[in-house]
Amino acid sequence: MIPRYSRPEMVALWTPERRYQTWLQVEIAAGRAMAEAGLVPRDAIEECAKKGGTFSAQDAARIDEIEKTTRHDVIAFLTFMEERIGPSARHLHFGMTSSDVLDSSFALLLRDAADLLSQGLDKARDAVIKRAVEHKRTVCIGRSHGIHAEPTTFGWKLAVWVDELARAKARVQRARETIAVGKLSGAVGTFAHLSPKIEEKAMASLGLRPAPASTQIVQRDRHAEYFTALALAGASIEKFAVEIRHLQRTEVREVEEAFGKGQKGSSSMAHKRNPILSENLSGLARVLRGYAVAALEDVPLWHERDISHSSVERVIGPDATVTLDYMLHRFAGLMEGLRVFPERMR
Repeated sequence: MIPRYSRPEMVALWTPERRYQTWLQVEIAAGRAMAEAGLVPRDAIEECAKKGGTFSAQDAARIDEIEKTTRHDVIAFLTFMEERIGPSARHLHFGMTSSDVLDSSFALLLRDAADLLSQGLDKARDAVIKRAVEHKRTVCIGRSHGIHAEPTTFGWKLAVWVDELARAKARVQRARETIAVGKLSGAVGTFAHLSPKIEEKAMASLGLRPAPASTQIVQRDRHAEYFTALALAGASIEKFAVEIRHLQRTEVREVEEAFGKGQKGSSSMAHKRNPILSENLSGLARVLRGYAVAALEDVPLWHERDISHSSVERVIGPDATVTLDYMLHRFAGLMEGLRVFPERMR
């Protein structure tokens, strides 16, 4: 996602350096489980853990340079690790296939992203709760079909949003559990080289669950559920934003987004105060829905795997989580600064 719609806290989760760090985490977790089973030397794996270190932007650039020759990202990574560590690195990746690393590390990143999103949902919900309590007796007209219906209160309108945000958080948390699954079942998922016990121990050390059954990959219905949960949260934010946009119309003007000193609404009409925060949220929700559709398209892969999902996930993993994170914090700020006109409502 472009910097305009990004917060550094979530962006930091998706840097190349962080990605390679999680790859090393998976390799070391697998290596230690294998060492315990007597398949690889424990001293060699611990040397890899010690010398593996922390990845810098320069390290990521070097791996990219190697990949220009190998045309394979995991092989480029392992080649770099051999450069950095030395002979002990040959014991990394024993009996594993690339997807063991890629899918398990992707689960780590999506799990951690879900934790940040849960924090954002809490912040958004708290902001709405505060305004709901403030306006629990602020009478306004209820509308159906866009037409005046019966009186309600602005606080009750917001209480409905509070409940919806609670459901959004519950969905994200369920999706977190669904996605926090990895694998070490090897090529086509048959455990031909590593036992399920090694997979179980390695995943436990990473805070993941082993996939109960896998092919060469973790099945992508899990990922589709995750990105759909994000899209649903975005749809709720858009619903709230559309309400604010309607209520800010000149003919209604029951609420208004905060308008800062020096802010301008139009390059040609000096009187304009436009609901730009809400409109921005409506637009980003459309993008999120597109990411959910892309995740659904990734479910039907060929046979035991293909890589048609790979390019999709390199985009939607960072972009969907960064986008919703930004939306939640923008919406929270919008609610905190929202101007309410009780007399206009009355």
